[in-house]
Amino acid sequence: MSLSFDPDRISLPIGHFIGDRLLESPGLLPMRRPSDGAFYAECPIASEEVVDEAVQIARKALKTSNWGGVRPRERANVLRRWADLIESEAKTLAKLEAVSSTRPVGQLVAGDIAVTAEQIRFFAEFADKEGSDLVPTDDKHLGMIMTEPFGVVGAITPWNFPVSMAGWKLGPALAAGNAVVLKPSEMTPFSAVFLAQLAVQAGLPAGLVNVVLGDGQTTGTAMTGHPDVAKVSFTGSTGAGAAIMANVAHTGIKPMTLELGGKSPQIVFADADLDQAASAIAGSIIANAGQACVAGSRLIAHAFVAEPLVEAILARMKAVQAGPTWDVATTYSPIISEGQRTRIHSLVQAACAEGAECLTGGEPMEGKGYFYAPTLLAKVDQSSPAVTEEIFGPVLTLQTFTTEEEALALADHPTYGLAAGLFTRDVSRVMRITRAISAGTVWVNRYGRSRDHILPTGGYKRSGIGKDLGREAYHANRRSKSVLIQV
Repeated sequence: MSLSFDPDRISLPIGHFIGDRLLESPGLLPMRRPSDGAFYAECPIASEEVVDEAVQIARKALKTSNWGGVRPRERANVLRRWADLIESEAKTLAKLEAVSSTRPVGQLVAGDIAVTAEQIRFFAEFADKEGSDLVPTDDKHLGMIMTEPFGVVGAITPWNFPVSMAGWKLGPALAAGNAVVLKPSEMTPFSAVFLAQLAVQAGLPAGLVNVVLGDGQTTGTAMTGHPDVAKVSFTGSTGAGAAIMANVAHTGIKPMTLELGGKSPQIVFADADLDQAASAIAGSIIANAGQACVAGSRLIAHAFVAEPLVEAILARMKAVQAGPTWDVATTYSPIISEGQRTRIHSLVQAACAEGAECLTGGEPMEGKGYFYAPTLLAKVDQSSPAVTEEIFGPVLTLQTFTTEEEALALADHPTYGLAAGLFTRDVSRVMRITRAISAGTVWVNRYGRSRDHILPTGGYKRSGIGKDLGREAYHANRRSKSVLIQV
């Protein structure tokens, strides 16, 4: 049976999921489908009172279920059953996400949703394998570093990869013994609600996963500032991350994991495999129409190979097949909203006004929906808005170099340090560049994450604090306590 579907015939779980039930709530935020611009629903906004109800139910669920104190293997078993349900309901999840987001339905089933199930299984395995440590002391004492859950974790996820970002937050927090109050983006909330429903079906004690819908100003502020939320985990823009830090500082200190914006360089040396590099670079800016924090949006190519490399990238950019996210044949995504598309276009125009040369794209795509053509801008310098700003769209800039030192200087960004790409056959150069470049992740002769969930992700500079994925994400959801016993 085809995955393609009629978006007007999708039943949406509109409401907050608190405890074990969907709480219907009047919609306040109008929602439009990115693929055709049609109005299709209204998203509720959880008030401070609704957020408090979710937090208190989460606290009660932790106490009554003793989730953080049960045998760790029991937690792992429940999480694995949840992952199985996610896989079995992949088509339903994909349709709920595709109707509201920029993610094509075919890519969701094969990619995002399958990866989410994998991630939850991955973190489940930490439950009975990572714990407290005995530490060296003199023979009259016994020293221990004990770890324990925080309690209630407040999590906020973005609109660009709704299901997998929810897995990033829920998997490690629950495996580590916490409860979670999750606020998905108000643009793409419904797949997160369905995930929570599946968690209860899998046997997760009701109240350990709660989903509150709403915007950042009202719902997000109430959650991150709530005195009974012991830790905050957020993925989104650097500006929103700064606002969360300010709110937490104002309402009470608590630990945070922030995975924020990026303006990632891709450095191509003269000895690189150009076909491999072109595929990776074009793919990184075409995927999800460049709407990813790790999008490789700055191409820095050796002058000797820049021309053939650009030709290969342009060929791939011009071959995209745009279409509605509910069509299984679609491979190129729309922009999330008309406002975001307008912002992308204004930044491209500003760069061109300052001397940038547009080699392809540079315009909204004709037809319905919020599509923007893959764009490549040459003749840009470090002060160009296309280089300084996180555009969050399918816009790639080109700069050239002749020396390694020049390449590193161009790659460095004053604000961001999330990820970087490096293409070369020289192993010694790989080690020099990866040590010198200021980024939390460096991909070599590829660009983008694999399905090796052990590799953490997180940024330098204003690209974030702490790590998602990997064992670091599990440990970030437990706090330590030093114990010294006199024998």
